[in-house]
Amino acid sequence: MNDTQSAAKLTKKIAEFQSAKKGYSGTFFIGATTPSFDLETPIESKCSIKNIDIEKLNLTSKKFLGKSQQTPPIYSAIKVNGKKLYDYARKGENVKLEKREINIYKFELTNINLPLVDFEIECSKGTYIRSIANDFGKELKSGAYLQNLVRTSIGDYKLKDALSITDFEKMIIN
Repeated sequence: MNDTQSAAKLTKKIAEFQSAKKGYSGTFFIGATTPSFDLETPIESKCSIKNIDIEKLNLTSKKFLGKSQQTPPIYSAIKVNGKKLYDYARKGENVKLEKREINIYKFELTNINLPLVDFEIECSKGTYIRSIANDFGKELKSGAYLQNLVRTSIGDYKLKDALSITDFEKMIIN
């Protein structure tokens, strides 16, 4: 098999990787919101977090487990009428967003130091973690946005098992 055939065979696996379960770790900022649900846009509102404690945070995270309908963020690359949603958002144009089915398999809060809440999530294809942050804040009645996010896995591939660039270079040079 030549390199072109190998590349073509691997290209066919893209759909398999895209549909695989995803894992993320990150941080929510509780008590404020942004239009993009993350730090891409400035804070638009601030809310009190005095009513929030560890028990309330943990109970709220459990509400997200399982299948649900999620509205994607307006600041996303989803196309509507051939135009990306973020193009509409940046021009201040309204567009009707269709909900999509998602599945949250795991949602654990790993560190709580309000207003920051670290988490780990395992979810289905098409899940927007920024939307989870926004919805989490709505459930708490105090707002939230995504401050930090790292994809930790896709299917059986884990970030913790990845080679460093230096190790990869050594492997292909030798």
